[in-house]
Amino acid sequence: MQGDGFFFQAFVYLSAAVISVPVAKRLGLGSVLGYLIAGFAIVPFGFHLIGEEGQDVMHFAEFGVVMMLFLIGLELRPSLLWRLRGPILGMGGLQVGLTTAAITSVGIFFGLSFQAALAVGMTLSLSSTAIVLQTLNEKGLMKTDAGQSAFSVLLFQDIAVIPMLAIMPILAVKTVKTIQEAGDSHGGNTTWVEGFSGWTQALMVAGVIAFIIIGGLFLIRPFFRYVAKTRLRELFTAAALLLVVGISLLMAKVGLSPALGTFLAGVVLANSEYRHELEGDIEPFKGLLLGLFFIAVGASIDFGLITAKPGLIGMLVVGLVTIKLVILLVIGIIFKFKHDQNVLFSFSLAQGGEFAFVLFSFAVQNHVVSNTVANPLIGAVAISMALTPLALIINDKLIQPRFGTHENEEKEADSIDEENPVIIAGFGNFGSIVGRLLRANDVGITVLEHDSDRVELLRKLGLKVFYGDASRQDLLHAAGAEKARVLIIAFNDHQKTLDMVHMARKHYSHLTIFTRSSGRTEVFDLLDEGVHHTYRETFDTSLKVGIDALITLGFRSYQAQRATKTFRQHDVEATDILRHVRHDKKNFISLSRQRIEDLEQLMLSELRDTEDHLDTGWDISHVMKEFGGKSQGEDN
Repeated sequence: MQGDGFFFQAFVYLSAAVISVPVAKRLGLGSVLGYLIAGFAIVPFGFHLIGEEGQDVMHFAEFGVVMMLFLIGLELRPSLLWRLRGPILGMGGLQVGLTTAAITSVGIFFGLSFQAALAVGMTLSLSSTAIVLQTLNEKGLMKTDAGQSAFSVLLFQDIAVIPMLAIMPILAVKTVKTIQEAGDSHGGNTTWVEGFSGWTQALMVAGVIAFIIIGGLFLIRPFFRYVAKTRLRELFTAAALLLVVGISLLMAKVGLSPALGTFLAGVVLANSEYRHELEGDIEPFKGLLLGLFFIAVGASIDFGLITAKPGLIGMLVVGLVTIKLVILLVIGIIFKFKHDQNVLFSFSLAQGGEFAFVLFSFAVQNHVVSNTVANPLIGAVAISMALTPLALIINDKLIQPRFGTHENEEKEADSIDEENPVIIAGFGNFGSIVGRLLRANDVGITVLEHDSDRVELLRKLGLKVFYGDASRQDLLHAAGAEKARVLIIAFNDHQKTLDMVHMARKHYSHLTIFTRSSGRTEVFDLLDEGVHHTYRETFDTSLKVGIDALITLGFRSYQAQRATKTFRQHDVEATDILRHVRHDKKNFISLSRQRIEDLEQLMLSELRDTEDHLDTGWDISHVMKEFGGKSQGEDN
């Protein structure tokens, strides 16, 4: 079944995404692979839901990549880019240079001319910004060394597209007359720079880039300030889209990548007061169009060519991934990555990129490579992109557990030569404050910390800390858990805290356990494990802010303290009640609303009682102020 109507095709693409992505996420495959599977399914070789014309959606879907790079640019202040210049130029330049050289050599070996081989080498040196960043973000790996390094390489690759596009016409093997005839047959020039000399083209390109930078600094901000005065959110959204579309058209007219233009504009606007509004307005469009882009990648794979020449396509995919994987591993070794980070870095970038579709098309138009060379390579690039999420899953599930770095196992835990009434597991910001308070009050503590770098730092500060994983029963026993009275678990990891609570209650039930938690949901889990002393990290701080705010607004200190005490007691009671019904969503919401209303009524009642009996609540600071004195601590 095929449909030619716009709404029918929109229905097909959206249906494929809504069906495939949740299934893929549930199977642990990630959203990107779900979108790609959706693309496989709707092409003529799948369920025949769209015809060959459906592949034209790629041109529209690439706008998702454009928006993504604009948002990336907004996050990259020029100062941050300057700090990243080492990884960007070092790793990125080395990766593009070595990969281009290797693939060019392979192309020449298989009979391509130097010009064609160089064009293929440059194009295949690029990786997929969209797929890599989306996948790493989903897995929470962007903050790792491998994630940051991959981002730096991708950033260099995106910038490198500019000189690649400039070099392509120079590599043309046809005569100028033939190229002009080809251009005339297609209806004339499609960009402003066609027909001009190389120097003129370069000046025009430089002028457009300069216009984007200067316009971002001096024109765009007043423009958004003018739009913002209308106080119409939809108009600001329209202005944001106008900016992205306008820059994309401008860059296309000089033969450059629209994504690079919008990225540059994003960097220029990174320090703008409208950065957050721009991010919020464009993010939904970016997410939808990126999903469409991934579907279009899946749909663009020429299964006819694959079935006709499976050996050739398979060899190209394996060859591309192998060459890039080896080069990336070597780069990781040069830059002294840990083994597990190097493997993740290499697997994440060992594919072709979305700019290959643009560059191969540009190379064919300029007669640098022929269609017979470009088409199989485009198919191989699309397949390599589709395999990337799967490769990262294989790395995560199979390679890392067996061959990843196990540094914590290489260093033995310290021998513990003391017994104290308190054991503290984890000595980060939270645990160190508790430990210092206890030690300052002459309470003996035994501190266990699993981060070797932090242990060294704490020892330099004069603190006695033992290296080791406190969640191990043998180490907790060595720390004197049998004779200790209190165990304070100060881990950041909630699951690790739960596991240690379970172990401690099983083997050392006499210990009084204190834990930290990030929110009420974590408190529920800890209470279920039998912990009666659990503390939300921001709860007390929030109450203190509330006290100070009330006093600033004119409440007496006694009133503020009493109101906060009532609030605390009510919250503790509510937590114990709500944890028993938290799995019944309807009942949980109903009880939560009732508790909120009860608390508001209770506090308003207490406030009226307090106002009727102000003399019962002496406020020393206010009394001192009335007599012209100062309360203790006001000098601070």
